[in-house]
Amino acid sequence: MPKKIIFMGTPFFAVPILKSLYQNGYPIHVVYTQPPQKSHRGQKINKSPIQGLSETLNIEYRTPDSLKNNNEEYEYIKNLNADLAIVVAYGQIIPKEFLNLTDKGFLNIHASILPKWRGAAPIQRSIMNLDVETGISIMKINEELDSGPVSKIYKMKLNNTLNAQEVSEKLSLLAAEKILDDIDDLFEQKVKFIDQDHSRATYAKKINKDEGHINWNDKASSIVGKINGLYPSPGAFFNFKGERYKILKAEIGSGLGKVGEVLNEKLEIACGDNKSIKILEIQREGKKVQKISEFMLGSRITKGSIILNV
Repeated sequence: MPKKIIFMGTPFFAVPILKSLYQNGYPIHVVYTQPPQKSHRGQKINKSPIQGLSETLNIEYRTPDSLKNNNEEYEYIKNLNADLAIVVAYGQIIPKEFLNLTDKGFLNIHASILPKWRGAAPIQRSIMNLDVETGISIMKINEELDSGPVSKIYKMKLNNTLNAQEVSEKLSLLAAEKILDDIDDLFEQKVKFIDQDHSRATYAKKINKDEGHINWNDKASSIVGKINGLYPSPGAFFNFKGERYKILKAEIGSGLGKVGEVLNEKLEIACGDNKSIKILEIQREGKKVQKISEFMLGSRITKGSIILNV
């Protein structure tokens, strides 16, 4: 069993992994997480999910704005003489000079099948790309983004009913289970790290809110992929008569009509490939999420309406 582990993570995705390490007796000496963020109106300070868990478990945590050119954090980690650092969606680049400060290096849990989907939004990009599988890659961090050698990959199937939140939860639980054996194998020198094929690398750039705008000329499968991939935030949306509507859940249908035409009273909309999407859950701007049957009772969007790509 290692003597000291540093954990670096920020979002909910990292929570089951930190919890698993703690509950199974792995010695987390300190946690690094992103500093608290002010809400949009500045009325509330939002701690990261990992900070909240660290407080609950009474684990020391640190929240530097940046590790770059940060001599205080460099000296702190150096003086720890830690065995291993585990990084899970921390949200900061680990500077080169930090990477040799632990005996076994910095181990990253990345939510894709590397070298595919390196970068900030691998789960969303995988779903939007209509991939048939995704997974977790356990890799050593080096200077370039998500390009270090990989020790293990654990895969799961995708389908057009799973959204980004559901896939994230499944992958997080998978990683929380598997990382325990991976750490043991690392310290027993049973792990072999294999270089990635960099020629096959693809990149999952950060999601831009405007990407959620639905183009009804697209294939129905692509539109459903966008809806699932951008759930719950920022969401896939369309505009109708000056109002924005976010679609939270939909399925592929076989209805025919003009592109963007509302085909029935259940808000089935024709797409660009002679198929349609059936909207199941929707949210009018500034309103609550509604099932489609409830939404259509008072909606201005009726059968025969044309939803333009604007």
